[in-house]
Amino acid sequence: MSAALNALLAEYGESHQNPTNKLVHWVCVPLIMFSLLGLLWSVPMPHSLRATSPWLNLATLVMVLAVGYYFRLSVRLALGMVLITAAMALGIRVVDAGAGLPLWAVCLIIFVLAWIGQFWGHKVEGKKPSFLKDLQFLLIGPLWLLHFIYRRLGWQY
Repeated sequence: MSAALNALLAEYGESHQNPTNKLVHWVCVPLIMFSLLGLLWSVPMPHSLRATSPWLNLATLVMVLAVGYYFRLSVRLALGMVLITAAMALGIRVVDAGAGLPLWAVCLIIFVLAWIGQFWGHKVEGKKPSFLKDLQFLLIGPLWLLHFIYRRLGWQY
């Protein structure tokens, strides 16, 4: 693990000590990630791009950029995030095809409710969210959760 990643995970963890806040994060961080990607997926793209592939959209671009950032921090965690983002992309396609509401509406509801949960969790914690100090912590949150999974499985990251 790089020193930079270790420092980021430790700093993120400082404002995530309360068990209730940790639980809230296990639910809300993936929901925020999913809903944000779904909202970006919903942004209209030029027909020529959509005709080429339904996977060419703003969500895919953001996923590629985020995974690139993760690779700079940890190849092993980045590979896990590739699997997670791919699963979320497939989930977005399922919601887009089968929801009674438009994808953007479903994702907006999830996004708002998950952020309410996040801020409530930080109120319980008694500490401000890390991203208010540094926006890169919006990308560190998912890695922070994934590093616990790796540790539980005994995997190096």
